[in-house]
Amino acid sequence: MSRNAAPTSHGSHGAPERGRASQVTSARDWVAGARPRTLAAAVVPVVVGTAVAAADGSVIWWRSLYALIVALGIQIGTNYANDYADGVRGTDAERLGPVRLVAAGIATPRSVKAASFCAFGVAGVAGLVLALVTTPWLLVVGAACFAAGWFYSAGPRPYGYAGFGEIFVFVFFGLVAVIGTAYLSLGRITALAVVAAVPVGLLATALLVVNNLRDIDTDRRAGKNTLAVRIGAVVTRWLYATCVMSAFALVVVIAFWRPVALVALLAVVPALPPVRRVLGGAEGRDLITALVGTGMLQLAFGALLALGIVL
Repeated sequence: MSRNAAPTSHGSHGAPERGRASQVTSARDWVAGARPRTLAAAVVPVVVGTAVAAADGSVIWWRSLYALIVALGIQIGTNYANDYADGVRGTDAERLGPVRLVAAGIATPRSVKAASFCAFGVAGVAGLVLALVTTPWLLVVGAACFAAGWFYSAGPRPYGYAGFGEIFVFVFFGLVAVIGTAYLSLGRITALAVVAAVPVGLLATALLVVNNLRDIDTDRRAGKNTLAVRIGAVVTRWLYATCVMSAFALVVVIAFWRPVALVALLAVVPALPPVRRVLGGAEGRDLITALVGTGMLQLAFGALLALGIVL
């Protein structure tokens, strides 16, 4: 695994050729490549699903812990897969946002691909344990999750390049993750789990929407037809705001089951800055702040919603 001189956030722009590496890729580089700011999308649904289990019955804590390992493994594996696939295709030749390992020449495509498989492998082992103590059907769900993570940007026809990324994020980081986590403890699917999964999925989708809005120009030039590229910046901005506002509206629905869940409405405070920035026409690097703010919103909303459901 190789490393060049200090990378920039513009992919290969300003980075030496990959073949001229002189140092071993550092642990800090691998952590950055895992894109820690996106991991809220993996943590929040497990937390909310665990809260649903506590409200509808009882929690088997070790199963929730293993569910968290699965979710984090899939998210990190997906991030490395995205880094690898975009890097070898040249999609990241110019980009804003965090540096990419392959595009900047910090690590070889082979090593990043291996890191993706390792993360998926950890998730697979934890998922296998859960399937053995619950139902073999979890193996099917897990396989679908791995496929969704890998084929988002890898493979001959990545669906993320065709504008379907938001749909899969909503399904797997909302519905599947929340309902699945609750199911591990309860052994059944409840109405509360289904309803609580929707706002979680919407905020995970909002994270991808603002990310793709940031990269809309570079993605268009690279031939990466994300949903943002297909529908344009104006509609994408309103899609982002709709996802965020709909998540808050659904808190009122959840309150029919768990009235204290209304406490999640307090998360409107961290929601306002990124929504204002996106609707205000922020572009390029200014949207990085909105992306970070959306991640913080996701964490705050998830924590408050989980607390409200439990209480």
